[in-house]
Amino acid sequence: MDYGIAFALGLLGSLHCAAMCGPLMLALPVPAGGPARFVVGRIIYQLGRVATYCLLGVVAGLVGKSIFLAGLQRSLSIALGVVILLGFLVSKKVSLSASVVRFVARLKVAMSVQLRQRSFHSLALLGLLNGLLPCGLVYVALTGAVAQGAMIKGVLYMAVFGLGTLPTMLGISLSGRLFPLAFRLRLRSVIPIGVCLLAGLLILRGLALGIPFVSPSLVAGVPAGCCAR
Repeated sequence: MDYGIAFALGLLGSLHCAAMCGPLMLALPVPAGGPARFVVGRIIYQLGRVATYCLLGVVAGLVGKSIFLAGLQRSLSIALGVVILLGFLVSKKVSLSASVVRFVARLKVAMSVQLRQRSFHSLALLGLLNGLLPCGLVYVALTGAVAQGAMIKGVLYMAVFGLGTLPTMLGISLSGRLFPLAFRLRLRSVIPIGVCLLAGLLILRGLALGIPFVSPSLVAGVPAGCCAR
């Protein structure tokens, strides 16, 4: 169920990302060599972005594992759910710190250099760098990855989230008219549903109400019915 929510969050969230990052994807360099290389280049760019999400998932999974081993996973799950809800409510009122602004400026400089290139290598780097740009939906996905309590699960969670973004993001990079702006803006209204659903699931899991898959009971930090390995 967790991975299903990760995919849905990526799929719905990509409608927002398309409006924000659409101009960048339409400005991507075109490798010489015909239509086939154009399509391959766009795929490489998107896979680079997903690869960055997976690397972030390594960090998130390790953090979650440390908390899991400390026996604090229930408190963590509830706290993450609350943080997501609060962050969603106040996100428009929070400005980026000076250090984040400087980091983003450096990223943009590095990306501008790659935008002047016309190779698969530059497209891969652009995708990797794009994955590091500040994005509230990526942060929401990372909270879900932390809640997985293991490095591999954290990576898989972010990979599934990234795959969920591919249909829209790849479609935009291949054809800017595939998803018109007016259509994307209308569908952005469903994003809060996915965010609140993930927050609610995290809170329910932390409460350990004994609901299979959704809020299983925990015995010494392990879901009831699971065998120690």
